[in-house]
Amino acid sequence: MDCLPDLLKPLGRYLPELRVICVLPADVFQANCGLIRLTVPSVVSKTRPRLARISRPTPRNLARLAAVLVRGGLVAVPTETVYGLAADALNPSACKKIFRAKGRPSTDPLIVHVRSLTQAAEVAVLNSAARKLAAAFWPGPLTLVLPRQAGVPDIVTAGLDSVAVRVPSHPLLRTLLRLSGRPLAAPSANPFGYISPTTAVHVRVGLGRRIAHILDGGPCAIGVESTIVDLRDPARPTLLRPGAISRAQLAKALGRPIRSSEKCHLLSDTPSAALPTRSPRQCHVLSDTLPGGVAVPAGAELAPGMMARHYAPRTPLTLVKKLPAAGRAADEPRIAFLYFQRPPSVPVGAANVFWLTPTGRPTDAARSLYKCLRSLDGGKWKGIRAELVPGKSGLAPALNDRLARASAKGD
Repeated sequence: MDCLPDLLKPLGRYLPELRVICVLPADVFQANCGLIRLTVPSVVSKTRPRLARISRPTPRNLARLAAVLVRGGLVAVPTETVYGLAADALNPSACKKIFRAKGRPSTDPLIVHVRSLTQAAEVAVLNSAARKLAAAFWPGPLTLVLPRQAGVPDIVTAGLDSVAVRVPSHPLLRTLLRLSGRPLAAPSANPFGYISPTTAVHVRVGLGRRIAHILDGGPCAIGVESTIVDLRDPARPTLLRPGAISRAQLAKALGRPIRSSEKCHLLSDTPSAALPTRSPRQCHVLSDTLPGGVAVPAGAELAPGMMARHYAPRTPLTLVKKLPAAGRAADEPRIAFLYFQRPPSVPVGAANVFWLTPTGRPTDAARSLYKCLRSLDGGKWKGIRAELVPGKSGLAPALNDRLARASAKGD
């Protein structure tokens, strides 16, 4: 620092790594304190947050990530449905980080993941109907909405007296539940309202600079979110969100019919003509100014995934009963045509024709739905035109529910 001219010495206190490179002979420099080039270290400029680390599922990494959760941190985790953003469900400060990272409105409650029926009873009041469905489908892609236990924070339930709970089947998430010893709140690991992630890379693309840890469990086996059933009143079981476990399967296990919520759009023959539109921007997101750090705005949802517009690409998506023959796609080259099954004849060079499954199996379509929507959303298309999945059973209602919400209009 002694070589700095007097003019620059005050900067030395703030730029300890300042380097002065003379571009004139030394005697000229000393005489004129003349032309110099300054290399300023990056510490003095605002830097972007480091990109999240994707960790392989080694025993060491699993132990490290479990410790992150115990300390109140966030970890994006694989599940059998979609990737989730996990935090200690009994730690309000940890759960608040989920809402901030996702930009999630406080009206939208979180699903609490537990490792067993015994742990489920620590967060929810179980009834006979819940025990029947748990015996039939847990561990697995079924979420039950039940009266909550006193220890569950308001931030998890949107201030409601109920809590959504499930026992996942994914072995890596089950390992984290065991190692951490905590119930884990884990909504989908993506910016709120956007297409859900089914790979670790999807998570990093969406939240990579808002979180630090992602556990890589490979592609999700199912590809769409869990079935949600309201069992607050065991005499009136209600399907809130369709998923891999169908309404028929639920009814068989319970021995009684399952009602459908008005917000559960079980589409099969025609798309919804007028889904109610409420943009996520109309909902209140948690901030430091809220009393106690928790807000419960009017209109809290009973369960996740019930907003009209959800799972949506930024590119406008239109849902129709059935797309025309693939040859017609050439008439609108800036529109991506998304078929359920590979069309019987695809014109050579048809760059705007896509499909969810080559075979017509809904399970294959479910695994590829979000991957395909993400790919199309990054393809600079003017719009996406998709068709309904045929049928009224199995995964068809779940796939059509997601497509309907992805196509709903916001403000």
